Amino acid sequence: MFNKGTFNKRMNKRLFFVISTLMMLAACISNERFEKAQSLINIHINQVAFELKGSKIAIITSSESLELTKSSFGVYDGKVNKAHKVIGTLVKLPEFNQWKAANKNKMKLFYYQADFSSFQTAGEYQLAVNYDDKTIISSKFSIDKQALFKKTASALLDYFNGSRNDEEYNYQQDKHIRIFGSDRFADVRGGYNDAGGDSGKYLSHLSYANFFNPQQLAHVTWALAYSYQSVPTLYEELGLTERIVDEVFWGADYLHRILDEQGYFYMTVFDQWGTNNAERVVTAYVGADGIYSEDYQSAFRQGAGSAIAALARAAVLAKATGKQGEYSAAQYLADAEKAFRHLAKHNVNYCDDGKENIIDDYTALIAATELFRATKNDYYLSAARARANNLANRLSAQGWFISNDVNSDNLRPFYHAAEAGFPVVALSQYLTIEPKVEKRTLAKQVIAKHLQYQLTLNSKVSNPFNYARQPFKTYNNGVLDSQHQEGFFIPHANETNYWWQGESARLSSLATAAIIGGRAINKELNKELTTFAQNQMDWTLGRNPYNLSMLNGFGVNNPVPYDGLSMVYGGISNGITGAKGSDSGKGIEFGPETDWHNWRWVEQWLPHSTWFLLATTEMAKGNK
Repeated sequence: MFNKGTFNKRMNKRLFFVISTLMMLAACISNERFEKAQSLINIHINQVAFELKGSKIAIITSSESLELTKSSFGVYDGKVNKAHKVIGTLVKLPEFNQWKAANKNKMKLFYYQADFSSFQTAGEYQLAVNYDDKTIISSKFSIDKQALFKKTASALLDYFNGSRNDEEYNYQQDKHIRIFGSDRFADVRGGYNDAGGDSGKYLSHLSYANFFNPQQLAHVTWALAYSYQSVPTLYEELGLTERIVDEVFWGADYLHRILDEQGYFYMTVFDQWGTNNAERVVTAYVGADGIYSEDYQSAFRQGAGSAIAALARAAVLAKATGKQGEYSAAQYLADAEKAFRHLAKHNVNYCDDGKENIIDDYTALIAATELFRATKNDYYLSAARARANNLANRLSAQGWFISNDVNSDNLRPFYHAAEAGFPVVALSQYLTIEPKVEKRTLAKQVIAKHLQYQLTLNSKVSNPFNYARQPFKTYNNGVLDSQHQEGFFIPHANETNYWWQGESARLSSLATAAIIGGRAINKELNKELTTFAQNQMDWTLGRNPYNLSMLNGFGVNNPVPYDGLSMVYGGISNGITGAKGSDSGKGIEFGPETDWHNWRWVEQWLPHSTWFLLATTEMAKGNK
């Protein structure tokens, strides 16, 4: 018998089933389209923070030739049912094919830019790109005044504190350690572990290569003191004053201990990276095998210049605060003066090739500048003037600095994986003590010409990420090639015979130079330089082809450590390089190895966080 109620129930169930099926089918089609859009389009963006009134640029890539110039983009605050604010439409960038190796399918990409600098509202956001009726969302980021400093300063201090060489074994051992090639012993306890996989302590290394000395341990102390003295109110606001002042004196105390009674600093405390049961000694070393050397006396370029500058800064800080470490302000200053006057006579004797080069000039300049600031003794002002004049003479007609003898038949351009911005930083500091107008004018001209050269170099080729390019000459079989080249990454064929790595420190040093140097020159160039500076920081914080934030604990995608590597919160990985097999550093590479050989890309290193702190400090000063 026909039951109307039962019939209606059956029909309703069937109708519900049909509607549900259609909805699921529509959802599948929608999801498929969304997933396809996500796979086709990639948002490369700073995953941490932007300045409220600063440059804010994301790079959008597509793996197919999509017409994205009609696609709108905007910012989205993540709140449910709240539409994002549309900023504009994507701008297509010139074709770029050099870094296809970074793409999963190794295919060419199409590049677009989303510039949302005009958006100046503080908050937590994501970038939204509209395509094919779908919206692709980026990782989250902050926008605020002094955003990057406020977001990262505490973590950077955590990193430095966590990198202290204060483990009981090393600390006790280093109280009484042999000086290589002698029966003398020294107390060299304290200081900082150089990197995540290395408990060695370096003022510098690579001295045998002459043109690659990085400023390492002492530069940390100078940078900490400089940062605090630049923005003390901000440190107080963040509750970080006590921590950073304590860190400065920890570093200064170590520098006192490694100052020999003759007036030179010990360059390295080294144990061949903890391999082969090697003796831990005061030494220098040569090459990838870490062969011990008796050339452990530090020249200006081998860390002594930075050590002198750091001690002078620490002395000023101790006097101003009434605080100190194990030693007093008077001791710090006496150490700095003793070392400077000793090196004024003996520096060339400590240079491995018996000649000074550009690194001696800019490190001696920062040392003389800080000593004059601390003492007001004209002896140091005269020394600073001489070094600033040397740097002026090293500026080529094109605007790049000459590393070697300016009268050489084969001029070597200055390029450096860790501190390419240091010459401009040193000259900018010199400007703060120089009273003579004509000398200030010359220093400003040098800064302006070099920074303009950097901007021009960046724009000479397609460069979607605005990555800082560099001049170089390769070095093979003991010979510097005569061909002047330009590229993105440092050449792997260089004077060290083995050392090349990611350039996170170089990028932050150039950001620091662009900001601090830009303030000394014309306003039009300054605006372009602040964008350049932000772009270098953006690369480290995720706006790169691999979408990696090199700053540990920040962003959505950090480098993964290899077995045995210690990764510290607030530390920064070495970063991206040219392709492994390229002598000139062409192509692109990140983390291709499965073991400790991955140090070139993944390992954290003191100079990275040091220069990053300096860059964020300069950004904070300009965005109060």
